[in-house]
Amino acid sequence: MKIIGFEAIKNMNISPARCYEWVLEMIEAKDKAMLPPKTHLNMPGNIFCNVMPSIIENAEGKIGGIKVVTRYPERKPSLDSEILLFDADSGNFLALMDGNWITAMRTGAVAAHSVMTLAKKDFKTIGMIGLGNVARSSLLVLASVCKDKKLTVKLLKYKDQAELFIERFKDFHNLEFVITDSVKDCIKGSDVVISCATYFEDDIALDEWFDEGVLVVPVHTRGFTNCDLFFDKVYADDTGHVDHFKNFSKFRYFAEMSDVVNGRAKGRENDRERILAYNIGVSIHDVNYAAHIYQELIADRDSFDKLVDADMQAPTEKFWL
Repeated sequence: MKIIGFEAIKNMNISPARCYEWVLEMIEAKDKAMLPPKTHLNMPGNIFCNVMPSIIENAEGKIGGIKVVTRYPERKPSLDSEILLFDADSGNFLALMDGNWITAMRTGAVAAHSVMTLAKKDFKTIGMIGLGNVARSSLLVLASVCKDKKLTVKLLKYKDQAELFIERFKDFHNLEFVITDSVKDCIKGSDVVISCATYFEDDIALDEWFDEGVLVVPVHTRGFTNCDLFFDKVYADDTGHVDHFKNFSKFRYFAEMSDVVNGRAKGRENDRERILAYNIGVSIHDVNYAAHIYQELIADRDSFDKLVDADMQAPTEKFWL
């Protein structure tokens, strides 16, 4: 069994476009995967451990993985994740892999997929709330798959993050940025709203701020429960992630994204519908990313040996995509 650390994965320079392709593979093939509910362990001091197993099928056969995510507030960074990858046909363990880069990029790629699938036809303006790594990965993937489309991106100001965000994307000539001072200005007039803020105590916007035709993608689910009650359609990556939401029974229309892309459920039907996309995160994406990374590394034995025979060192400080 090999050990594949954070730097080894990051240094592969996997393109955002490939990240999008890998996400699309698993959304289309969700029904073929084994995806039991995750185990969530809470401990005193706002410490948690999530364990997420799954088995997928790809060209190499059946691949299994167990993703473990922990949060320790005093650790830097507080969140850390690892993936144990195994051959589900033989039972042989293949690799223990860092999951931090994978988590950040697959989360953004899933958000970008929701935009490409559910946004109105000629969307041009995106409002972004919360400007950390998931926001960066979302826009990296979206800008890559929409490279011939000019997009105006409104950034909700927070400390110096908007300026740093703009600097990160200075070489993307299809993006134009506007910094807004209020949530209202960020949401009102936007065709798409992507919220990557990790926590809101209450809802953050009034109903009337959401224009006809808007798509809202609250990556961490917080802050938009009022939209549950009047948006035309709600989608999720997995029903089990949202069927306990307080407003689930009040959704006007609900479907899983896999059913939309496979033609079993309705997607957007016109440019007037307001749509909400809750993608909580399923481990089949992490396992698929890990499988692709492993298979690309073993294709070049010399590079594989050099890259993975190293300490399993997670990031020791905040990393930026």
